[in-house]
Amino acid sequence: MTSEPTGAFVWIWMPGEADPVVAGRIERRDQRHVFFYAASYLARSGAVPIYEPELPLDNFELEPLDGDMPLSIDDAAPDSWGRAVVNAVANRPGVDHDPLTYLLESGSSRVGAIDFQTSADTYQLRAPKPAPLEQLIDGADRVAAGEPIDEHLAAVLVQGSPLGGARPKALLVDADGTEIIAKFSRTTDTFLWVQAEYVAMDLARRVGINVAPVRYVESQGRSVILVDRFDRPPEGGRRRVVSAATIVGMQAIVAARHFTYVDFADAIRARFTEPDATLRELYSRISFNILVGNTDDHARNHAAFPLAGLDLELTPAYDIAPQPRSGETARHPRFGEGDDGRDSRIAPLVAAAPRFHLAPAEAQEISDHQVDTIRSNWSEVCDTAHLTAAQRTQLLGGPFLNDFAFYP
Repeated sequence: MTSEPTGAFVWIWMPGEADPVVAGRIERRDQRHVFFYAASYLARSGAVPIYEPELPLDNFELEPLDGDMPLSIDDAAPDSWGRAVVNAVANRPGVDHDPLTYLLESGSSRVGAIDFQTSADTYQLRAPKPAPLEQLIDGADRVAAGEPIDEHLAAVLVQGSPLGGARPKALLVDADGTEIIAKFSRTTDTFLWVQAEYVAMDLARRVGINVAPVRYVESQGRSVILVDRFDRPPEGGRRRVVSAATIVGMQAIVAARHFTYVDFADAIRARFTEPDATLRELYSRISFNILVGNTDDHARNHAAFPLAGLDLELTPAYDIAPQPRSGETARHPRFGEGDDGRDSRIAPLVAAAPRFHLAPAEAQEISDHQVDTIRSNWSEVCDTAHLTAAQRTQLLGGPFLNDFAFYP
């Protein structure tokens, strides 16, 4: 990476297609990046927008609605972990590059249905390369430590670089070609990040939340979660995905401070195909986040599939990650009114039930069912995660079922 690129071609997997086609080009103009569709793509039968209303199928330049990059394109960019991997591959740890560099140098197996290339004529898949889990963990350790990595390890790790988040992860490929996200613990962890996330994700499934399937394994004495991808249909191809930040029109840095469940619920009422069922699911996810101490429920940790026209459909839940808790008070994106409307407590969430098209009694029943399910399944799920008695004590009453969640 001797010089920063000024543009990149955006390739897209159209619905039901196994191979991508050129959709358009993203170009840097001063400090902003503009996108325009290729005439060949606009002429295609069945062409779909990358994301509408932000990038409609028009033949003029489309500027970002917020920030310096179109939000739906930025959704496909690597986060802090992925950028660290790209930097390690280039043996330039800690260097900040232009966003286009990270789009072009990160792996092709990014979230959603777009990828970035230097050519408009030939698509070169930066495909996942087989590697044992032990090797991936070793490589992740080296990246986290800012150490250089060899060429083979670089080729393996870069495939998982576009996946979101700040914690170590990589992409695995099953014998049948199925892609799986592997999330690793660190040797320096002082909290049970991976085991706590596995427990939360499995309990979410058991309470009835639509959640990405997960498995817990160990390698070299380290905890690993294996997460099935929901943006890769079994029949092949890829599904478009946009984050809640993009849906409400906020760049990630702004959404980190200003995203609210109130805004997201408004978007669901306006644009989602089954608003009542989706709002109920959203209430269930907020309630569960409160009960398991997932205060990292930011706008990039909610997403939707774009459908025909402006319609959207909520993706399965993912990244339900309980956070360390030294006390009781905790907060979430705003879901209700007043000072209580962000508190990590069930009572103000139930009071906000009408916002989610629920009666308060119905909302309370959902939350009560979650509490009962967490308690009745706790031992079994913790057994699967190989948690000791001391570790279970650390989690239960800490992030999980903290007393604050039940304050009136």
